[in-house]
Formats: sequence, C-alpha cells, structure tokens
Amino acid sequence: MSVRLFQAYVMVDWSAASKPTTGPDSIWVGVMKRNVRFQMAFEAHNPATRAEAEKLLQSVLDDLKRKRERVLVGFDFPLAFPRGTAAALKLAGEPWRALMEFAAKEIKDKPDNTNNRFQVGAKMNRLMSGEAFPFWGAPARDEQSMLSAKRPREHGPDDLPEFRVAEKAIKGPASIWKLYYQGSVGGQALTGLPVIKRLHENRAAKIWPFETGWKPLTPADVSDSEAVFAEIYPSLLAVKPAAGEIKDQAQVRTACEHFAALDDKGQLGAAFGPAKDDPRREVIEREEGWILGVKP
Repeated sequence: MSVRLFQAYVMVDWSAASKPTTGPDSIWVGVMKRNVRFQMAFEAHNPATRAEAEKLLQSVLDDLKRKRERVLVGFDFPLAFPRGTAAALKLAGEPWRALMEFAAKEIKDKPDNTNNRFQVGAKMNRLMSGEAFPFWGAPARDEQSMLSAKRPREHGPDDLPEFRVAEKAIKGPASIWKLYYQGSVGGQALTGLPVIKRLHENRAAKIWPFETGWKPLTPADVSDSEAVFAEIYPSLLAVKPAAGEIKDQAQVRTACEHFAALDDKGQLGAAFGPAKDDPRREVIEREEGWILGVKP
C-alpha cells in the first residue's frame, strides 16, 4: 500500500473584494480532514473578509499541526509573477520571494476588506514601465495616470509577458495584470500573497515548487513539513454542485476530493513536477511557479 503525502487537504477560493461579502464570488475555504472516527470528512467555510479567512487558516493549520497531520493547502491565484517582473522592479534576491515580500510590504488590507491594490498596481506600473502598463483595470474612482480602467494595449515582444509558462498550458486563464472585473486574478494575487507569507512564517511549511523543487514529491521530500502550499486552478476539474451548494463551495470541495483521491492511489506525488529534466525548470522554480495538476 502506498504512503500518503498528506493527511488533510485545504483548498482556498480567494477574493479581492473591497467590502465584507459572503455567498457567490466571495472567499470559500474547503477543509478535508479526519474526523473523530478517523474518517475523511469535508467542511466548507465562507469567511466574509480576508482577515477572517487568514485567522481561520491559521487556526486550521495549528490544529492539524497539533495532530501531526501534514496538509496540502491550495490557493486559486498565482503565487508568482511572469518572468522578468522582479528584475523590472529592481528587486534583489529570489524573484518569487522578493515579489511576495514586496506585496506584503505595499498592500494595506483593513479588517473590513478596504485595500489599496489599485494604488499598488499603479506604483508597480510606474516602477516597471513608466506608463499605465502592464497592470490594468480599476473602477472609475481609482483610475489614475499610471492605471487605466481598460486594457491599454497588447503585450509586445519587449514587454513583460502577459502570461506565465503554466498559464499557457491551460485554457482561458486570466492574466495576473488584470486588477478588476470578473476573474481579476491580479487583485487576488496582490491581496493573497501577503497572507501566504504570514501563514508561511513561523511554520514548517514549504511553498511549491520554489522550496520543494519542480519534481515529483515523495513522502521523504515532505517528511519535515507541516504543510505544502501550492497554486491550484479549480476550473481544471469537473465541478457539479450538490443540492443547495453554490459553485465556489463546490469548487473547493471538488478540489479537496480530487487531491485526496490522487493521494489515496499514490498518484499525487507525480503531479508536483516532471520526472525528467526540463529546460524551463529554472524559470519555474525561481520566478513563475506552476499550477498543481497541469501537465508540464
């Protein structure tokens, strides 16, 4: 019988909403862990704010640590930016880490969800290009000289890429440069990366693939970790809401069930990267990351 990599699975559907919100298009946290009878059981949480979600995640991770149960934590937004972003911002160190620290320093996110993501996007545009590019998308009141409401232009060969390598391997992804409107993963990344940084601190957690390598993982690779954080893309999975279940809730449940089932069959480890060497490895491990379950 194969050894599981994880004993619990937590999947997060994030939101960059500027006010407290629940229901559709809000934050959903799915938790699959063993209950008092040691059976795998799923529960869904719908915190109204990012502050509440962070508190919930800290609590869930602390509880699993006490039980010595390793957890896979999936987030449905990019954990890194397209190659060249850190260099364009003149950030030192490993690009993925430098950008996470930059977001944590710049983003101001209040307990009522009020946040400054549009101002941060505008600042990054000014530093990266000196124009309202590549970030775009804002309500009229937040539009400014360095951030336009609509997409200003196409990405040219001399610009930062619109998409990361992993996004080119899936259908219909939104670009991280999109800060507003439906599917604004840029807003989710800017508000979510600081939370990941804080969850990662003071915890024996690894962020995949940056701290684990872009490769199949074995139990030995994660034996000293309480948690592995990964990027997920729930649209890859066939989601069928149950009676009374909204789509976002069904997505985190389906993701938990999917990764738990793979782990049960001994097939989850292979999803963490290519078995053979890959010329893209350095870009993936240092800058862009990858999406769990997307074939290299």
